[in-house]
Amino acid sequence: MLIRKKHLHPVRAGAAIALAIAGACFSATAQAPLDVRIALVIGNSAYPDAPLVNPANDARAMGDTLRGLGFTVVELRDANKVQMAQAIAGVRESLKGKQGVGMLYYAGHGLQLDWRNYMVPVDAKVAKAADVPLQTVDINSVIEAFRTAGNRMNILVLDACRDNPFAGTASGKGLAQLDAPPGTFLAFATAPGNVADDGDAQSGNGLYTRFLLDELKKPVSKIEDVFKRVRLQVRQKSQGKQIPWESTSLEDDFFFNTGKVMAVAKPEAQAREVAFAQEKADWDRIKDSTSAESFYTFLNSYPSGFMSEQALYKVELLQKAQTVVVADRTGQVQSGFLARYRNADSYRIVLKDGLTNVEKGRPLITIRQLGDDEFEGRVNDVPIARTNRAGFISSDAGGTYDPPYATVPGGMFQVGKKWASRSIRTLPNGSKQWVDIDAHIVAREKVTVPMGTVDTYRIEVVMSYQDGGRAIHTYWLEPEWGIATRYVREFRARGATAPDILVREVISRNRTQ
Repeated sequence: MLIRKKHLHPVRAGAAIALAIAGACFSATAQAPLDVRIALVIGNSAYPDAPLVNPANDARAMGDTLRGLGFTVVELRDANKVQMAQAIAGVRESLKGKQGVGMLYYAGHGLQLDWRNYMVPVDAKVAKAADVPLQTVDINSVIEAFRTAGNRMNILVLDACRDNPFAGTASGKGLAQLDAPPGTFLAFATAPGNVADDGDAQSGNGLYTRFLLDELKKPVSKIEDVFKRVRLQVRQKSQGKQIPWESTSLEDDFFFNTGKVMAVAKPEAQAREVAFAQEKADWDRIKDSTSAESFYTFLNSYPSGFMSEQALYKVELLQKAQTVVVADRTGQVQSGFLARYRNADSYRIVLKDGLTNVEKGRPLITIRQLGDDEFEGRVNDVPIARTNRAGFISSDAGGTYDPPYATVPGGMFQVGKKWASRSIRTLPNGSKQWVDIDAHIVAREKVTVPMGTVDTYRIEVVMSYQDGGRAIHTYWLEPEWGIATRYVREFRARGATAPDILVREVISRNRTQ
């Protein structure tokens, strides 16, 4: 379906939308219940006072690509507000009760106001902030439509961060940070508060959409890998000036090329061994490279690999992001995640037995810088661990780790982010064993410790050891501090009947530089 406002009388345009939605309903009904996939694709270019070059082209290309992947597509180009609202309502009805996959792709002007994001129709007349909710279309209306339809999975892609003449009516540049509701994958063309490249007439598509179209057409199009590769390619092409951003709450995998929604599969032990050996060999060849290109190439091969967080950290070290870091809704600005550890940082902590709550001591942890990117943690001046600036551990009381293991992300903290990694641990007696790490940033939480009440991210990390041991670590962390505000470790050795639980809380901390 195609709607061009300039070609259709408003009444006939409304009828065309209704007809197309009816067709979408028929197509959805004909499919198997869990194979229902409907995409609303909107590209607005023909703004009277602020035309854009590529959104209509982007919508045309995206619609064709998604149809080729088995989606039923409702496509609007240069749509007004009524047409957009009708299409959202129609797609909701088409999806209702089908337990399907709903998708929104939008390209055009977008803006934020009071932590809400809006798509701008071509007939919008926005002169002041009060006009925004009246003249534009709230992204939340799409999220709510998908929620009431009872979809199994929702995907929203917003290439809507172009710099625009409506900025004076908005709360800030670009779009506002938004955490994905349950069962939803949110993708933004650039980081919150930043603007995206619209491309030019010769390119035919915006920078973000150009790479997204390429990735969607690849034979195995797993959703998180698709968007991770797009982010890398846009960042590389723009030299760090535009970095796409995603938020996800998905528990299942989705494959664009098959349309299948399925539980996340964990490889068999032998397959995991082979995959790790191959990736580790490739990592060892480049890990000391001083070229960001080496790590981009690695990440395109292993976007969700065992060493992906380490590689992302290397990219940031060698090609620092040029985007503006803006405050989130709580006022937090993540500007120092590459300096979580700093020379002479100190933390006074309290240790407790997690089973009895009996206090075990109040040691002082100090941080000592050993090299440009190596730091040592000391307890009462006795070395206990080594780490880099980001917080990847290369040694601790259990031995040394190759590669250093990541219980924190290689970039900014983001609710919903998950990563899995593996490291080879060399024990003090010289024997070696693997350690598997599965990490998840679960939530933003305020936690109260002796230091006070602190706004943190809760990260849950499960470490499985080759000898059968298993540890569950929960960290309440602030992005710019290396030692967790609160930390709980539950360790169960192989064959043990009860776990050993340790609780650590910060009493006070000091940063001198």
